[in-house]
Amino acid sequence: MKSDRVVIVGGGVIGLCSAYYALKRGFAVTVIEWEAAGGDNCSMGNAGMIVPSHFTPLAAPGMITKGLRWMLNPESPFYVRPRLNLDLMRWGWLFYRHSTERHVAASRELLRDLNLESRRLFAELAEMEDFGLVKRGLLMLCKTQRGLDEESDVAIEAHEIGLQAEVLDAAATARRDPSVTMDVAGAVYFPQDCHLNPSRFMASIRRRIIEAGGVIESGVKVDGIEMGNGQVVALNGNGRRFVGEKFVIAGGSWTADLLNSVGVKLPLQAGKGYSLTLPAPPELPQLCSIFAEAKVAITPMDGSLRFGGTMEVGGLDLSINSARVRGIIKSVHDYFPKFSERNFDGVKPWSGLRPVSPDGIPYLGQVRGVTNLLVASGHAMMGLSLGPVSGRLVANLLAGDAPFRSLERLSPTRFC
Repeated sequence: MKSDRVVIVGGGVIGLCSAYYALKRGFAVTVIEWEAAGGDNCSMGNAGMIVPSHFTPLAAPGMITKGLRWMLNPESPFYVRPRLNLDLMRWGWLFYRHSTERHVAASRELLRDLNLESRRLFAELAEMEDFGLVKRGLLMLCKTQRGLDEESDVAIEAHEIGLQAEVLDAAATARRDPSVTMDVAGAVYFPQDCHLNPSRFMASIRRRIIEAGGVIESGVKVDGIEMGNGQVVALNGNGRRFVGEKFVIAGGSWTADLLNSVGVKLPLQAGKGYSLTLPAPPELPQLCSIFAEAKVAITPMDGSLRFGGTMEVGGLDLSINSARVRGIIKSVHDYFPKFSERNFDGVKPWSGLRPVSPDGIPYLGQVRGVTNLLVASGHAMMGLSLGPVSGRLVANLLAGDAPFRSLERLSPTRFC
């Protein structure tokens, strides 16, 4: 049994998975989370998808042009709140620099490997406890032939890196999931993708941490990192001092603010997303799906149906933008004609902040010059999907073990 105590900031999926796998390696673990015990965070209201199909980073060719066009539509799936902010300007410049074919080609096998390994770990965890894991694949639903042609190109790229993908016409799409009426030109089916209920998964991981002897300190906002002799000595928050030998910052969109105190300028922006969950939908799909043109994710969860979308870059702000929510709702009838806007009457929108790196690649690794400090953040829309693999990689690094693949491109100081 290791005597080192690991202190982890963050009670989201990355922080809790890091705690779980660190405990399995024999470390004593304390998790510090800002929310109340079991409270809401970005890991709770998301679409609950495990997505090997998402091997293209957010920073990709065409995203700048698309984003500028979407900026003109208040109901579009993307928006950047204009403001004079040096951190945002730096992030935007780095995003622009990485929106290239070369970056996509260099990233796709990394994202594939991380998602496939995480999928394996989810399946392993599901053998011990049921959190609603469904391994039926994902449909990328295309309203137009142009959208289907674009997604067919993605399917070709998937085949190039050894992933499974099948292009379907409208009739084949209907046969793949006959439980929902669809008005689409076709779809790309990714059989290796999965979905689950994120709330059930988070509750399961919390329970396992506590049963393994881990400590979860809830309702504590860490506001300082105490340094000594080039190492972290303690974390301070709510008038308390948390001492340990090793430290992990997995604070989601708040990670950059914490790292500023140790001189690390981490390019990171909060990308707000929304979801709406229908408890009794008029039809219930059996597969998770994504409306390709509208950028809306749809996931069945224990009889309910969740719709999630948008990427709104506007600081650490959880307020609800009704126009963006309206855009999600309006898109549903276009693809699922048996649904109407009235189905969403009285449904309260949820919002969460995804931590977004400028190159679309997570941050995971040691902070240069601080030997006992690790960072795990910047997973954007793949936080849930990459939770287990990120947690296990953190545990590998804490124990000094070689990870299953190189983490050089995940370095939290790659832009320093």
